[in-house]
Formats: sequence, C-alpha cells, structure tokens
Amino acid sequence: MSSQPTEQRNRSNSSAAGVLDPPEKRDSSPSQSKELTEDRETLVKIFRQMLLIRRFEEKCAESYSLGKIGGFCHLYIGQEAVGVGSISALREDDYVLTSYREHGQAIAKGITPDAIMAELYGKATGCSRGKGGSMHLFDKDVNFLGGHAIVGGQIPLATGVAFASKYKETDQVTLCFFGEAAVNQGAFHESLNMAQLWKLPCIYICENNMYGMGTSLARAMSFSDVAQKACAYEIASEFVDGMDVLAMRHATERAVKRAREESLPTLLEARTYRYMGHSMSDPGKYRTRAEIEKYQERDPIKMFANKLKEQNVITDADIAGLEKEIKEEVEHAARFADASPLPDPSELYTNVYANPLN
Repeated sequence: MSSQPTEQRNRSNSSAAGVLDPPEKRDSSPSQSKELTEDRETLVKIFRQMLLIRRFEEKCAESYSLGKIGGFCHLYIGQEAVGVGSISALREDDYVLTSYREHGQAIAKGITPDAIMAELYGKATGCSRGKGGSMHLFDKDVNFLGGHAIVGGQIPLATGVAFASKYKETDQVTLCFFGEAAVNQGAFHESLNMAQLWKLPCIYICENNMYGMGTSLARAMSFSDVAQKACAYEIASEFVDGMDVLAMRHATERAVKRAREESLPTLLEARTYRYMGHSMSDPGKYRTRAEIEKYQERDPIKMFANKLKEQNVITDADIAGLEKEIKEEVEHAARFADASPLPDPSELYTNVYANPLN
C-alpha cells in the first residue's frame, strides 16, 4: 500500500472533541486548523461563501413559509463549513455529487443563487429547468452532478464518475457528500470496497450531523466512528471538525493530493450539526433547546469570522459590507425566481427515458 489507512488519524484528546462527541465517548479527536496559510483573497472568498449560504438558506425558509417553495426543503444552516471548506480545495473541473441537503454545496461549486432559487420555485430558469426542485439541483457546466433523494444513492454514482475519470486518464477528482444515515446502506460499503480495489480518485465525505431525520446516531449505528469504518477496506481516512472550515479545506487538500497523484480514495468524517429541523416540515421535538444552543456556541461562521478578525484579515466594517452585498444578492435571487416563467407543458416530455405513447 502506498499510504496507510490511518495516517491522518489524531489519537490525542482535545477540547473540541467533547463538543463534537455523540453521547458516547470517542477515542479520537478531529483534525482542526491552526495557522492561516491561505492568502487574504482566498480567506475572504471562503468567508463570503459561508455567509452567502447562511443568508440564502434563511431566505429559503422565509419563501417556504410563504408557500413559494413546494415539496421537501432541507436547509444547510450550521453545516456551511463542510461544503465550503471541502469544495474550496477542488479544481473547477472536479466533480461533486451529494444528497438532498445540497443548496450550500451547489452555491460553493458555482451554481448561481438566481438559478438555485428559481429551481426551488419550480421555474423554467432554474438549474434543472424547474423539474428538480430543492432535492435535485444539477448543473453539468460546473460539474455539479446532483442532489439525490435516495439515501446513499449518490455514493455508487460518484464511484462510477471517479471510474470514468480514471478510464479516460484525466486527473479529475470526485467529491461525494452524504449523511451518516447513508453509512448503514449497503451501497456505501460496496462503493468503498470497489473504490479501493480499483484505485479510484473518489473522496467520500460523511457529513455526520448526528441525526438521521429524527433518530440520533447513538440509536441507529452500533459502531459510531464512521471514519474507522474505512479500515475494513484499507482506505485512508480522517475525522475532521466539520465546524472548522479550514480544517475541512486542509483535510480535503490531503485527500485530493492522494486522489490525483496516487488514484486512491479517502473517507472523511466531518462531525457537524444542523441548527434547523431535518426539513422545513420537521418541528425537531427530538432535540432540546439546550442541545442546539450548545452547538451554536461553535457556529462555523462566527468562529471563522473571529479567527479572521484576530489575524487582521477582515474588520467588522468589512463584514458589514459583505452582509450588505449578500443581502442584495439573495433578494435579487428571490425577485428573479418570482419573475421567472413556469416551465412550458411540453417540458413534461423532455429528458425522460422513454418516448410518450402515441
């Protein structure tokens, strides 16, 4: 083997580990960022994307409450550091596949807020022509190959995309996001086995927010250390602080290097937390207010803002300026979605597997 499966595992204790732990004790601590190694432009871009996603999702909640968004709607509030940090480590031609909580990842990969909001409104100008809605965002122009509604369904698809890149002898990398509930699906284990057996450039990122719908991790998974499950397939793995955007970026950079240079997969477990319910229809009565407030103390945006201010990268005035820009960008997306036309009825017969009956 050219790399050891546990080479990035940190076995020491840290204060952050307690915050990220499920009720049972973990035996390892998450990778965290320490010094700022990125230039100011990169750091500000990362911060702006996180803030944009938060404000966009807040607008989605408002629009859903007003009846402008139909169907299911799963918000990314609280998990912004995972998507932004990991996608910031990719090239533009790399691929991203994910599940249904994908608004934030779609923004980070380059789909415009206008196109996403229009899709949520079911409009023809949406990134999926109004056919996909919240759970099925797609844009081949930026290699964002979907939100997928079937739990774990995107994992073998991402494995296949990585196989295609290797077959075509490109050095593209595929990033695959999924929740911890998908780890209990057979598709997860089959995919990791094939990815290591065939040496595929795929990075599997488990966004472990500790709840599969309303069921806690402790009640659903007999062995809750997701990263260690990679040992069964001799895949390199890391446990990452998913509330630390730079920790996510650096862990993904290591995985990208492994994928491009050695064509080897990686499993990253990002321990994070969603502040909203599973979906907009979820009242979240299975969690206490005290528990949510505990995790809000480590809000990924606030923590990153404080770090940037401490290092004199940005000021409060800079943040206020970004807030103003982002508010207008999000409001523009809502106005664009409102003004956009509905899909033409003929669209019922496009992009389907079979021709309509005569």
